[in-house]
Amino acid sequence: MKYLWAYGGTLAAFAVMDLIWLGLIAKNFYRTQLGDLMAQNFQIWAAFAFYLVFPVGLVIFAVRPEDTGIGIRGAAIAGALFGFFAYATYDLTNLATLRGWPIALTFADLAWGTFLSGVSAAVGRWIMLAMIAPSPT
Repeated sequence: MKYLWAYGGTLAAFAVMDLIWLGLIAKNFYRTQLGDLMAQNFQIWAAFAFYLVFPVGLVIFAVRPEDTGIGIRGAAIAGALFGFFAYATYDLTNLATLRGWPIALTFADLAWGTFLSGVSAAVGRWIMLAMIAPSPT
């Protein structure tokens, strides 16, 4: 059950914050940076798959329900590192292989992915700990 709480909390935090970021805060930034590189038709299935899969990685590598010694801060640090390496793989590979991939987007996306992953892992760990804490008798 603790894995479900960890996953649910991590997924909820990740999805809500990222949708606010992409849909409101940085929407125009990504449009102007990507320009013609943006797909004409948004592939909802691919986005849905990403939002389901990425938090699994955060739970496995950062939230770690089986590790009773890790605190919320430890989960945040591990999550930030996981996010940094995952987003670096995507952004730096695009920078290396795609003509016109903007370096400003690389740095902004890398910073966002690091922050987002750290906070999401911390929220997931916090919710998991709160839900599995023994009830006072």
